[in-house]
Amino acid sequence: MNDTDFGRNVDVQAMGKVAVLMGGRSSEREVSLMSGRGVLAALQSRGVNAHAFDPAEQGLDQLKVQGFDRCFIALHGRYGEDGTVQGALELLGIPYTGSGVMASSIAMDKIMTKRIWRFEGLPTPDWRLVASAEETRAALAVLGAPMIVKPARDGSSIGLTKVTTAEECARAYELAARYDDEVLCEEFIAGDETTCPVLGAEAGAHALPVIRIVAPEGNYDYQNKYFTDTTQYHCPSGLPEAEEAEIRRIVVKAYRTLGCRGWARADIMIRASDRKPFLLEINTSPGMTGHSLVPMAARASGVSYEDLCLGLLGSATLDGVAGDQEHA
Repeated sequence: MNDTDFGRNVDVQAMGKVAVLMGGRSSEREVSLMSGRGVLAALQSRGVNAHAFDPAEQGLDQLKVQGFDRCFIALHGRYGEDGTVQGALELLGIPYTGSGVMASSIAMDKIMTKRIWRFEGLPTPDWRLVASAEETRAALAVLGAPMIVKPARDGSSIGLTKVTTAEECARAYELAARYDDEVLCEEFIAGDETTCPVLGAEAGAHALPVIRIVAPEGNYDYQNKYFTDTTQYHCPSGLPEAEEAEIRRIVVKAYRTLGCRGWARADIMIRASDRKPFLLEINTSPGMTGHSLVPMAARASGVSYEDLCLGLLGSATLDGVAGDQEHA
């Protein structure tokens, strides 16, 4: 399918009553509300009978009670991107956007994701799972400085620290452990920071253009992701054609390996010393805010924000059920 057709053949009336799930109880609630409001406005502008629904304010059983026919998941992080909401919607029989229960659960767990990618021969930075400040210092001795310390199951760079000395390890571990009882220490890859979205499912999965990210002082943290205008995003990426093609290849393979569907966005570092790309993680419910990257890559492919939202809604499905990909 040509990307420029994405979302343009969706039968709006067939979408029925749509809930845009936003907010929730995760540490990324604020960003989720921004994403959800954008999606809601886009769908309503195209005539979709769409309504905001915050699972932190009412039980998911109300989706059935209120007669919703499908859900656009604009939740981020735990209780929205980790398979829990997906499982509830499976039980309710309400089709939803994005990956199913298993793929969502695995992708949310950075350690499980890295184990599968490494087994499949995909490049990802070396890592250690740690359970104390002492183990964090031991990981630094093995992985080298600088090293990234972060929660194993959180997003938006929340709880992440870049450590360069053993003295910084205790504080970095304590910060990450506030958000998760599993803490990941990861080899730092110095070089270009990029991200690449994927649309579709199985054989139809394909990558959108790569985005190269240039953050202030190389610090692409929570603040610089969502609340400043100083981070630079290059799309087209400006990378050599062969490098961009390789990133798109491994991202699609990483997506299919985890069984993702609908959409996702993978983060990749290109090592400066030899230009080798390394997969960091994959987000199965990417941001849809004014600073978000999937809409940016979609625009570069000729897909408007509104068409992107409508196409994703048209792909909503349940595990084991053929989706409405023909409408997307």
